[in-house]
Amino acid sequence: MTLEILTSDLLSPARHGFFTRRGGASSGVFAGLNCGPGSSDQSSMVTINRTRAAEAMDLPPASLCSLAQVHSDRVITVTEPFASRPEADAMVTDRAGLGLGVLSADCAPVLFSAPGVVGAAHSGWKGAIGGVLEATVAAMEQLGAARREIRAAVGPCISQRAYEVGPEFLDTFLAEDPGHARFFAGGTGDRMQFDLPGFVLSRLRAMGLEAEWTGHCTYSDPGRFFSFRRATHAGEADYGRLISIIRL
Repeated sequence: MTLEILTSDLLSPARHGFFTRRGGASSGVFAGLNCGPGSSDQSSMVTINRTRAAEAMDLPPASLCSLAQVHSDRVITVTEPFASRPEADAMVTDRAGLGLGVLSADCAPVLFSAPGVVGAAHSGWKGAIGGVLEATVAAMEQLGAARREIRAAVGPCISQRAYEVGPEFLDTFLAEDPGHARFFAGGTGDRMQFDLPGFVLSRLRAMGLEAEWTGHCTYSDPGRFFSFRRATHAGEADYGRLISIIRL
């Protein structure tokens, strides 16, 4: 099966792609393009999948950089390929020929583009409320990007209709800003539905960035996307990871 790569006109002319699970070598619960070294998939299959994704971006596999993601606000400035995956949740670079790849399976992958500088962030709710998006923009500015020229695209992630949360989750957001109540809709009993892509977009736009979401829900489309929450609900032991890549 051919790789399926979603793009955003906002990020042009930077080469980029939000990859779906289609076109990979993995099987079972990982069937398709599982690019997560941290999964329990066969390492040889993950290597094949990552190689396919890198080559689709005209990159040698060794130039595809990814992280050990820990839901933090830590950003790495990449100047050369790294052999081991540092613990962080975002990367920026001004070097041509390096692919910044973030992994996701419900969390929001966010790709950033400005003339001569690109960035990539893994943003679940913890990262978003913890400042990973703001930290990524600040790191791009340190490389010379002008805030007014930075564009951002949010890739496939879990949508509000599929993201049920409890009252403690709501309390965490209201403690930061009572205005965050607008990202929650009523659910059953004391449950609420959280709008992750809406919250991420609000953080990006609050910084003055032009930003958009591709509009794809990972939970609701099992044929195209991996989903941690869907795998959990199904009682599966593990789940695949999608990859999103940007490069100069």
